[in-house]
Amino acid sequence: MSEGHVQVAIVGTGEVGRGWAALCVARGWPVALFDTDGNALYSAPSDIERRARNLVELERADGDNVERGLERLVVGRSILEACRNAQWVIECGPEDLLAKQRLFETIESVAGKARVVSSSSTALKAADIVARCLRQERCLIAHPLNPPELIPLVEIAGAPTTDVALIELVKGWLRELGRIPVVVKRPVAGTVVNRIAAAVWREAIDLVLEGVIDVQDLDRAVSLGPALGWAAAGPHLTYHLAAGDQGVSGFLQHLLKAFELIWEDLATWTQLEPEQQRKLIHLIEKAYDEQVDKLRPARDRRLGGILRGMERVRVKEEE
Repeated sequence: MSEGHVQVAIVGTGEVGRGWAALCVARGWPVALFDTDGNALYSAPSDIERRARNLVELERADGDNVERGLERLVVGRSILEACRNAQWVIECGPEDLLAKQRLFETIESVAGKARVVSSSSTALKAADIVARCLRQERCLIAHPLNPPELIPLVEIAGAPTTDVALIELVKGWLRELGRIPVVVKRPVAGTVVNRIAAAVWREAIDLVLEGVIDVQDLDRAVSLGPALGWAAAGPHLTYHLAAGDQGVSGFLQHLLKAFELIWEDLATWTQLEPEQQRKLIHLIEKAYDEQVDKLRPARDRRLGGILRGMERVRVKEEE
């Protein structure tokens, strides 16, 4: 590292890879890109530039740092060129175990200087991803939320072979990027965030498909209901505070039966059938038809505003 900057290689330039790259660029870090998909790699730099500059507009990044990072953004002609000098290789390939295992084997052969090789995997376990690697101690999962350059949470999940000291190192790097790392202590499919998201989304899908509520009203109900409360306190603290001085003990005493009745009636299916997929796609596209170009920047502005508001409150709380 020089001047506190980490040399990063991003392998895979889909949405998540571009988000990681925009985040690192916005911090002024040198970033090298590689992707076996030539079209994705060709279009990545301009999209990363747009996303990094957007962080300045949203007051999430310093303009000088962004310009410095954009000057240091390079496209590798090969995975070797992208990774050979990297201190941190961030893998953002397809969510396919065999593909990730092969990719990690390749990264291992070309990234000898890397202190950390992380996967952005959504649902796979670190031990499975690194099973073919020799230097498993430097490998782990660092799972961001979408869009990675805006949502600050990153889940860290190591394999049994991961060096604990490197987990601390990655936590430090993430904090330099303005992220808030949480460590998953025991491997579970989907880590923690996606398990919660999957449970909530299944119920949201079921309510829409069963005609209980329209897509747009469902999204409003979640974003302005539990999501808003949980953004401030999380589920456990929310319910602990909900019963006043009685705390969670009082909450369970008064409302556990109500929750148990709801749990009995929740969706339990584990597969979305093709006909259900088609219906869901139709309903969502109908609700948001031809609005995506407007809705994405609106979503980003809202996220930026929420983050600024939360930070201002934290500063006052710490005074």
